[in-house]
Amino acid sequence: MAVKGRFLFRLFAASMALGIGFICYYRLRLLPVASGKLERWAWIGLFHCELWFSFYWFLTVICRWNPVYRFPHKNRLSLRYEKELPGVDIFVCTADPSAEPPSMVMNTVLSVMAYDYPPEKLNIYLSDDGASELTFYAMLEASSFSKQWLPFCKKFKVESRSPEAYFRTAVEPDSHHPLMLKHWLLVKVFVSFLT
Repeated sequence: MAVKGRFLFRLFAASMALGIGFICYYRLRLLPVASGKLERWAWIGLFHCELWFSFYWFLTVICRWNPVYRFPHKNRLSLRYEKELPGVDIFVCTADPSAEPPSMVMNTVLSVMAYDYPPEKLNIYLSDDGASELTFYAMLEASSFSKQWLPFCKKFKVESRSPEAYFRTAVEPDSHHPLMLKHWLLVKVFVSFLT
């Protein structure tokens, strides 16, 4: 998509180029030949600074001369490179069920499982250093809940993939979509049961 205001920028750039040209012409026309040594060095220093400024200005104008905004189409990218995507291992670490409640760990694992990534290339590992039975049973419940949650996320394009975060902000669907309402209520009952 082309950027608006290119004509004004090009007009400004042309006026700056004209001004820089006049400065260089002025410096070359008033070359200190018969003056003292200090004046000659001052002239050389100023001329080099102006040449450096001109060069820097030229580089920046070239970069901005023809700007274009590019927008990626994420849905096309995922389809295009699906076979080339690498396998990904994700580690979720927990240690203490009182500091990290099992419901929070469960929501983290479920949101990672719901990523828009080929499931055969995604491995999720839970490391429980505290060996908590509470976390273990929460993960058992999460595994049974994932059978409802993951298809729900895919079917209705849920963006907040964490169940707790989704239902904290989600609005109940209206009665015009009975299938979505049925699935939504079923998943919400599971979430309320798990938390």
